[in-house]
Amino acid sequence: MIPKACETYRTLLTHFGVEGLPLPVSFVKIFRKNDDLPDFVSDHAPVGITLTACQAERQAVLGDAVCLTRENIGCVAAAISFGLVDQTEEAPLSGPRVYTNIMKDQAPDQNDFSPPSPADFQRGTVYACHSEERPDFALFGPEDSGRFKDIETARKAISDMVCIDPADTRAVLFYNPELGDEVPVEPDVIIIGARPVELTRLVQAWQFMTGERIEASMGGLRVVNSDLIVRPYLTGRINVSSYCLGARLIAKYGPDRMGMGIPASQFETLAEGMKRSFTGYPFPDYPGARQC
Repeated sequence: MIPKACETYRTLLTHFGVEGLPLPVSFVKIFRKNDDLPDFVSDHAPVGITLTACQAERQAVLGDAVCLTRENIGCVAAAISFGLVDQTEEAPLSGPRVYTNIMKDQAPDQNDFSPPSPADFQRGTVYACHSEERPDFALFGPEDSGRFKDIETARKAISDMVCIDPADTRAVLFYNPELGDEVPVEPDVIIIGARPVELTRLVQAWQFMTGERIEASMGGLRVVNSDLIVRPYLTGRINVSSYCLGARLIAKYGPDRMGMGIPASQFETLAEGMKRSFTGYPFPDYPGARQC
C-alpha cells in the first residue's frame, strides 16, 4: 500500500511547474504508547548510535527512513518535545547522546562530566548555562553566552516550546515519500524545506483554497521537533519556522531554507491549492524560481 500522502506530494511538486525542482521533504509519523509498532518501523531504528531529530529529518530528505526512540534519540530537548521522555525526569538519559557529547567535549573536567537531565533542559539551566554558572552545560567553551541571557528569559522561551505531555510516545518515524510501499503508513506531519520563493508559492496555494493567513511561530531552538512537527501535530495548523542551532550546526541544513510543517489533515488542501491556482500564480517566472 503506497501512502496517499505520497501521491499528494507529487501533485504538489508537479504544480510548481519547474521540472526537477529540488524541494526537500520528509514525512513524520508519531507512534504513541497504545499504538501498534509495525516491524518495518522498528527495522529503521538505529542501533549503537544516536541521532538528533534534525539529523533524522535530513536522512529522510536524502531518501532514508529513521525511527527515533528513547534509546537512540541524540537530543534530550527533542525527546521532551516528542514525549519520548518526561520533562520532569531528574536522571540523565543513559549512554552518550549527540547533543550532550558536544558539552562533554568542551567541559572543564571531562572525567567528571555528568550530562544534563530532561529537567535541567526544561527548567532552563542548560540554556542559561552562563548566567547559572554551569560551564559544563556550555557548547562553545568558557566564553559561551548560553542560549538566553538569564534563567527567567530561558523559562519564558521554553514555555512556548510545545511538547507532547504527558509523555506517552513510543517512537517517531521519519521517512521519504519515495520509499512508497516500503513504508506503508500515512504521516501525521509533512515537513518541507523551502526557499523563500517556494514558500511564497505555498502560502499562495493555501490562501487560494482557504482565504486564511499562515501564522508563523518560530524560535531559535527546538525548531524541527517542536515548531515543525509537534506544533502542527497538536494544533492541526501549518507552521513555518527557521531552522535552529542544532539543525544548522549538527545536521548542516543549508543557508537558503526555511521549514514548513504541515499537518496531514491540511496537506491535501495545500496540494489542491497548488493545482487549482496553477494558472494564477506563475511560479516559474518568479525571479530565482528556476535556479535549482
